[in-house]
Amino acid sequence: MAKLRHIAMVVEEMEKTAQFYERSFGMKRVRQTETAIGLSDGVVSLVIIHPSNVNMKGDSRRGLHHIGFLVDDMDRESARVEANGAVRHGSIIHSDTGRETERKYRDPSGQIFDLTSPEYARDYWQVAV
Repeated sequence: MAKLRHIAMVVEEMEKTAQFYERSFGMKRVRQTETAIGLSDGVVSLVIIHPSNVNMKGDSRRGLHHIGFLVDDMDRESARVEANGAVRHGSIIHSDTGRETERKYRDPSGQIFDLTSPEYARDYWQVAV
């Protein structure tokens, strides 16, 4: 069975974006060129690509909408990403329990990402937590 292990996003400010994901989520820089920076959490890689990258295929105006991070402590991780420049722009409240299950943010480059509770990941995404 195929498993997701790689996500790529196109941004103007590669270094600023890479530092955000390194500082906020502990991702490690595993590769770097003039037009791309590769990060990894040991399971999934995140490649940050500059629009001038000649090897990039496809239309850079389409594709990735957001990425999601599973977190054990929503408040602690929210404080960390906000301290690193993320801007919160919403939440998802579980209709049955009334509990907050996801927080929506934009990173310093404008890319949308979620912080997600283990319960929501297990019950809604149906992934191992």
